[in-house]
Amino acid sequence: MSLINNPKWLSNFAFNYERPEHIPQKIFNEVNQDLDKIQNGKPLISVIIAAWNEEINILKCIASIAKTKFPHPIEIIVVNNNSADATQQTMDKLHIKGLFERNQGCGPARQLGQENAQGKYILLADADCLYPPQWVNEMYQVLSRPNVVCVYGRYSFISEPGFPRWQLFILEKLKDIVAEFRQLYRPYFNTYGLSMGYIRELGLKVGFITTKFWGDDGQLCLGLMKYGKVKQVRSHKARVWTGPRTLQRDGSLYDAFMLRIKRELKRFHKYFGSKLPDDARHKSKSGN
Repeated sequence: MSLINNPKWLSNFAFNYERPEHIPQKIFNEVNQDLDKIQNGKPLISVIIAAWNEEINILKCIASIAKTKFPHPIEIIVVNNNSADATQQTMDKLHIKGLFERNQGCGPARQLGQENAQGKYILLADADCLYPPQWVNEMYQVLSRPNVVCVYGRYSFISEPGFPRWQLFILEKLKDIVAEFRQLYRPYFNTYGLSMGYIRELGLKVGFITTKFWGDDGQLCLGLMKYGKVKQVRSHKARVWTGPRTLQRDGSLYDAFMLRIKRELKRFHKYFGSKLPDDARHKSKSGN
């Protein structure tokens, strides 16, 4: 986790183009060469990405995953969740398995993805995130342990004007501390679809909620808990990087910080004791 600047490797996936048609074919060719290397053979892991109006971001995301360092084949599945922009055109130029889900919501899209996946394990990724080369391997090392059915990783925010890295660093450190308390009895509060993994066979048994609401990832984790353990992947090599969009929705960084402090204080007592059947429904995407 960087204190002053964004990690240098993020600049490899800047791709600062306003429209997909402005992206040179050379970039797609280079990404596809990397994709062909990691998707050569029967996949052990399927990476599922739900994409809604992410015509540029999806290329950045896929390009970062294409640099994966993992000794086994993987497959990348992108589900176009009824996008109104050129997300599908971007997908069509990439060597990935592309699917289309008309019903809006991450739950329906991820359900379609896991139904069409071939891997023994599934990793969930978000279209607006960037993934380090060791992300797949670090997640797998924990997920493949005995009696582990679900894992989740940590994430950081990419700094932008008004959201300096050092201030984001403080927010992230506090977020990681809160995650340790959640892990005790309510790990599903930590399982965001931007970095989450599980055993596909069990995921199909539980199933994603196929209505549009934030919390489908946590609800799936809650259902998986009856089959085994949920573990946190603490390795910095697996830390995912995402833009501050969820923070910007709340106004300034100060506004976002105070909102999260108030929310955590209000529900802090829930992190101790037995779980409630519908607890994961109370987790919102704005909790990022």
